[in-house]
Amino acid sequence: MRLRTSLAAALGAFALVLTLPTSSQAAAIGEFQYSYVGLDGRTHFRILLDPDSRECITLPEVADPAASEPAHSPRNRTASTATVFTEAECEGDFFVLRPLTGRGSERLKLRSVVFS
Repeated sequence: MRLRTSLAAALGAFALVLTLPTSSQAAAIGEFQYSYVGLDGRTHFRILLDPDSRECITLPEVADPAASEPAHSPRNRTASTATVFTEAECEGDFFVLRPLTGRGSERLKLRSVVFS
């Protein structure tokens, strides 16, 4: 009788573990840095900390091409590959930055990014 009860408890625990919710997006652990020129004409720096993977991130400061210049000088210090795009919503030309050490100069313009 105890064996049957123990087996039922073990199966119940296993079934519970299988049904627990998991995160739909893994994080790209680390920092992604970029620079942009603000409305005040000064250069500003921003960091995305542990951004979601496989999700397009449009950089809010430069999302509207009619209102701002693109961001520039990206630094990928995440553990994932970063693909930067010239347009919002991960459209336009793109460039791939290696994990941890990938970087671009002031000439590399971007408005969105996705991490693998």
